[in-house]
Amino acid sequence: MGNYMACMCWRKKLLKKKKKKKKNSTEEMSMSHGMMRRRTPGSLEDELIQQQALAMALHQQHKAQLRFERSLSHRDLGGSTRRSYSSVGKPGTSSGRLDEYTRSASTRPRHSNDVLLDPQQLNLNNGIKEGFSVENLETKHFVLVHGGGFGAWCWFKSIALLEESGFVATTVDLTGSGIEPTDPNQITSLAQYVKPLVQVLEKLASTEKVILVGHNIGGGCISYAMECFPNRIAKAIFVAASMVCNGQRAFDVFAMQEKSTDDLMSKAQNFIYRNGNSSPPTAVELDKSLVRDLFFNASPAKDVALATVSMRPIPFAPAMEKIVLTPENYGRVRRFFIETTDDQALSPAAQCNIINQNPPEQVFTLKGCDHSPFFSKPQSLHKIFLEIAQLEGKE
Repeated sequence: MGNYMACMCWRKKLLKKKKKKKKNSTEEMSMSHGMMRRRTPGSLEDELIQQQALAMALHQQHKAQLRFERSLSHRDLGGSTRRSYSSVGKPGTSSGRLDEYTRSASTRPRHSNDVLLDPQQLNLNNGIKEGFSVENLETKHFVLVHGGGFGAWCWFKSIALLEESGFVATTVDLTGSGIEPTDPNQITSLAQYVKPLVQVLEKLASTEKVILVGHNIGGGCISYAMECFPNRIAKAIFVAASMVCNGQRAFDVFAMQEKSTDDLMSKAQNFIYRNGNSSPPTAVELDKSLVRDLFFNASPAKDVALATVSMRPIPFAPAMEKIVLTPENYGRVRRFFIETTDDQALSPAAQCNIINQNPPEQVFTLKGCDHSPFFSKPQSLHKIFLEIAQLEGKE
């Protein structure tokens, strides 16, 4: 009897525990269902529909904007002009008479931020002539050379656009630039500075040619390469760059600008004297508080932020070295110049002087563009690249 009573008591306790556990479990499930109610399949579906609707609205707005810009483009095309200039000088010299060269303006409809288009839109408006294959070009390989203080990083938009159009894009970090580890203060010659570019050209197949692009004092670097490798360079494009004459220095084109009390370049330059104040400067560092107004006055803020944290001091010696250029080598390469009309670093007047002193085959103009078209006008710059790439050889 005692065992029976004990057994009954044990069973009652067990039942109470089970009921309590079941109650707790029910409460937890209720709470769980309450939380799950916030993320039911129906609500998730509603949220997805809202996102799709928003995306569709943005897409329709973008299409409408493109249609509007294209209509403006067709209107502008009727009134655009092409001007010819009678020029003085031969390639590599500053004397003699040259054939007329053509100055043309990019006719692409320009958006305020010149944003990158999606790949599908890009394929429709990439500048390739109808029925024309990239494979039939003299070369589809671009080599992009940055300017002083910049690095290969500045060409990221151009790389994407060129590759989307079926081209090959190679960039280099010149010695002491970008992520190349050399201290800029230790660079003592132009040959040392351009060595990474020379190595790229040396590795080309004997029959391969490239289109060489130079920005800023990178123009002096590609001029040096044109003299050394004329057989491997199909065309050279100077983007607001130092297109020097024989015996000139890359820095000369900047120094020849008319100075004013509000000259940003002079204000932004801080010379570094690593070998002592009695020796020439070893590098030039740019005041980052003035860099936006100097180089990026029409560029998106995110690109300016990238540049501000990525720019490095400019080696002084390479920019001050006189470059020897000959008609037999440098003069054999077809040259093109791209003007930037809102440039605060290399004024339009200074660019005009460069062109007149050493006339290229053709001049292209980027309107409303600062000193860094790869940021402020990447699509317009890209269209000019493709137009130059498709120009047939001179007879």
